[in-house]
Amino acid sequence: MKNYLSIKDIDNLPGWVEEAKKLKQNPVTHKNLGAGKTLCLLFFNNSLRTRLSTQKAALNLGMEVMVMNFGNEGWILEYGDGTVMDQGNSEHVKEAAQVVSQYCDIVAIRAFAGLKDKAKDEAEEVLNGFATYASVPVVNMESSVGHPLQALADAITLSEQHPTKRPKIVLSWAPHPKALPHAVANSFVEMMRLQDAEFVITHPKGYELNPSITEGLTIEYDQKKACENADFIYVKNWSSYSDYGKVLHQNPDWMMTQEKLGGAKFMHCLPVRRNVIVADAVLDGAKSLVIEQANNRTFSAQVVLKKLLEQT
Repeated sequence: MKNYLSIKDIDNLPGWVEEAKKLKQNPVTHKNLGAGKTLCLLFFNNSLRTRLSTQKAALNLGMEVMVMNFGNEGWILEYGDGTVMDQGNSEHVKEAAQVVSQYCDIVAIRAFAGLKDKAKDEAEEVLNGFATYASVPVVNMESSVGHPLQALADAITLSEQHPTKRPKIVLSWAPHPKALPHAVANSFVEMMRLQDAEFVITHPKGYELNPSITEGLTIEYDQKKACENADFIYVKNWSSYSDYGKVLHQNPDWMMTQEKLGGAKFMHCLPVRRNVIVADAVLDGAKSLVIEQANNRTFSAQVVLKKLLEQT
């Protein structure tokens, strides 16, 4: 594995999950692996869990960590080939990625979708720009179309719950006042393709995800029907893909309630808007797994960093 850019970079999901669970039992077992190594975290967008959990994972492995927030600290980067840079962008990713590579052993990037230009977002110019020109491994800490660290943490969480049968897992859209990217939902869907489970996606019409990602999967437009007899319900908002980046309608009736949840366990990547995405009773209830998911972010990042360090 040269880089960790998407769930597709995982060669054996069950094996990775078990390795992450072992790391969780003794996080500093491999403290010497990262000795003398440096992780550089580059944030083009805000973060809480991703930043802290990835830093913690690196520290568990004995690495040093550098952090830079491009929003208010770095030069605005250019990504296009052959661009005449006579406008606002001061530095090209070609130089930036090579320079950063001299300062660290692994670089991790967080850069959200702009939700204005579908083609530009799907080109992943920030993530792929660094992956192309960096001479060190690149880790995706959430990009325009994927969040593979979150999806791996979700796989760890599902495994820890020890389902006694082939579980039914539902990914449900929920309302949100702002237009949100598709990254978390996309990676969760890609991760679920690697699971032995009954998987259902539910959302209002108009909120279909990229059909190339959901092809062949069960999509149910009736949320209550989709959630019947579910073992796990993962709730997440995303904007329209067909009418790209738009909030078509709020649909407050799609908020997750205790009645809809039934006996299922509740999952969400956080941050979450209370009583918009999910009712307090669900989020604070005994079936909520959101804190466990957040904790597992450390160990999803740690298993990724460990595998990259072992190859360097």
